[in-house]
Amino acid sequence: EVQLVESGGGLVQPGGSLRLSCAVSGYTYNLYCVAWFRQAPGKEREGVAMLSTGGGVTYYADSVKGRFTISQDNAKNTLYLQMNSLKPEDTAMYYCATRASGAMCFTRFVPAEFAFWGQGTQVTVSS
Repeated sequence: EVQLVESGGGLVQPGGSLRLSCAVSGYTYNLYCVAWFRQAPGKEREGVAMLSTGGGVTYYADSVKGRFTISQDNAKNTLYLQMNSLKPEDTAMYYCATRASGAMCFTRFVPAEFAFWGQGTQVTVSS
């Protein structure tokens, strides 16, 4: 079992920045694929950024390329999402997720392929 706890959300003005954190604990061996998703009210959950933990390869949704950066700190078992140049349309609940132990990343965001999820952290971009 893997536990994920997000933090770092909040209210920010358009153009501002936030850094989300996701503390990973439990059975963390061979977690090769981690990601951030988001879900706005009335919309489906969508993928934002993905990281292949072995090789450090990243994959981003077109809507956030050049503005968001996914990274990890292995010593702290923590995943991050640095969000810059935030827009009102970035407003959503943000979730971190991992695929099951041993499962690799694919270049697609399919929520059903991710086995473990955090509870989410709210990001609101508004003036």
